[in-house]
Amino acid sequence: MSAGELPYSRQVIDDDDVAAVIAVLRSDRLTTGPAVDQLEAALAAKVGARHAVTFANGTAALHGALAAAGIGPGDRVVTSPLSFAASATCALYVGAQVGFADIDPDTLNIDLDAVPPCDALVAVHYAGLPCDLASLPRRPRVVVEDACHALGAATPDGPVGSCAHSDMTVFSFHPVKSITTGEGGAVTTNSAELAASLRRFRSHGMVARPEDGGWCYEIDEVAYNYRLTDMQAALGSSQLGKLGSFVAMRNALADRYRNLLADARGVVLPPAAPRAGWRHAYHLFAVQVADRRSVYDSMHAAGITAQVHYVPIYRHPLYARMGFTPDQFPNTERAYAGLLSLPLFPTLTRSDQDRVVDVLAHALVRAEAA
Repeated sequence: MSAGELPYSRQVIDDDDVAAVIAVLRSDRLTTGPAVDQLEAALAAKVGARHAVTFANGTAALHGALAAAGIGPGDRVVTSPLSFAASATCALYVGAQVGFADIDPDTLNIDLDAVPPCDALVAVHYAGLPCDLASLPRRPRVVVEDACHALGAATPDGPVGSCAHSDMTVFSFHPVKSITTGEGGAVTTNSAELAASLRRFRSHGMVARPEDGGWCYEIDEVAYNYRLTDMQAALGSSQLGKLGSFVAMRNALADRYRNLLADARGVVLPPAAPRAGWRHAYHLFAVQVADRRSVYDSMHAAGITAQVHYVPIYRHPLYARMGFTPDQFPNTERAYAGLLSLPLFPTLTRSDQDRVVDVLAHALVRAEAA
């Protein structure tokens, strides 16, 4: 990215983060070790869950969640079509069938009333706004929260990640998320059995057998090397200590966007937290505009790298070949036609934000005149 360009998001790294990683580099352990244990304990405490298990990335964590729950061939997994593809491909990884339910246009989250009978639900908290899983009419055998956007969000039942109405919650620590480990992810759960299964799955399925010798272990299942390193975990623990301030800054910036754009013609603002007791994590500030392509191109030409989240999953050829078509998901199609994520990250300055709004206003005028 050239000088002067403003990304839609970026990580926030300070000297404490750098020092935490250097301390591990100077230690005797670089891969999965005490720093991973520390991050898992801190994350579980932060979200109010009994267990947290780290993974190499959020996609691996989604894979692990479905595998640990025993989802596989013959099962059907339903998710939101307005998400990154990993929310659905995790089902394919375990040999399950994928299904989608259209979104609620008021929240841009999956319409829980439209969820068909299924074995597992992957409920995506789009942009950081939690799904109201307490209102889920029919609970499938397994409920997984895809909270890759929503670390730091909350509902009246507690922080996202406490699994108040789910079996597991999945987080991502990609650089554009609430906190980062570079690449990384985690699953939280209140089930000791699921936590043990998750730990086996991320580490080749290995089970120690010390009674047969200190070197002895067994592998009784197909599993993966999805482990996080201590270097990454040290960064994550340092970042986790700043989660509250990061989310507060994101909310303050979102409120300021709302004020600046309140009277803007041709802009639909994103849904806010619905009422007291709810907290939005604001991973994204995704507005909806007319003639999105023109506005997108104009903003990029001016150095504002707004982004689109997301191409609906069913539009990808992999899923189109399965028979999914846009006309099956009218609410998602209407939203997708105009979605545009404006820059939002904790260190975005007021002058940067003013520039975004000014460029957007001029882009809308040009689009309308075209």
